[in-house]
Amino acid sequence: MSDSISTLLTAIFKTSSVKTIPCVGARSSDEIFTEDCVFYEPKGVHRGRDEDRSHRSAIRATHPDFRYQPIAEPEELGNAGRIRWVSGRPGEAPAYAGTDFIIARDGRIAGVYLFFDKLP
Repeated sequence: MSDSISTLLTAIFKTSSVKTIPCVGARSSDEIFTEDCVFYEPKGVHRGRDEDRSHRSAIRATHPDFRYQPIAEPEELGNAGRIRWVSGRPGEAPAYAGTDFIIARDGRIAGVYLFFDKLP
């Protein structure tokens, strides 16, 4: 399966519970990420699908009730894209905000760069 960058960015948020940094909702990570994908975040680097899945599970366990919502449309430039989001408990003010940048290869995410932003 080969997706556009905007579709890949949007897939990050398609879930009924939480954005799992990055979540893939009903789609498997094999459909969204390259086998050698790399996820960069302020606390470290996670290489490959298995390590990414393990990291996402650990994040989900720390705040299972948080919801992640895009606050802007996805933007594309060449083989890259970004999406801005906020996160927090439903019905409460967002607890934090961020931007996910991705690099795509062959219609899948090869790299994710997570930046935390100031709350809007």
